[in-house]
Amino acid sequence: MSVVDDLADKLARDTIKAMDALGDENLPEQVAKVLGASSPSSEEIFRAAVRIRLAERRARNFLNDHVKRALDARQKGEEIPEAIAPGSDNENV
Repeated sequence: MSVVDDLADKLARDTIKAMDALGDENLPEQVAKVLGASSPSSEEIFRAAVRIRLAERRARNFLNDHVKRALDARQKGEEIPEAIAPGSDNENV
């Protein structure tokens, strides 16, 4: 990673932590605007880092929830439920 990538990623991590602590879902957008006023290229890298980190968190939460449900079902002798991603075409099947 370049210095710009490293700095933008660190800022993204810190912004997400602050967003979670404050309950302010709009914070990454506001930070991106401040960053973009001085460095549009840094803004784009920051936005990408935020998107990637939030997407990874959603996917990890989905995986953890599915594994927990599957292990609970296995322990009860039930069929393991199929992993169906929220918002996917097969969600309501």
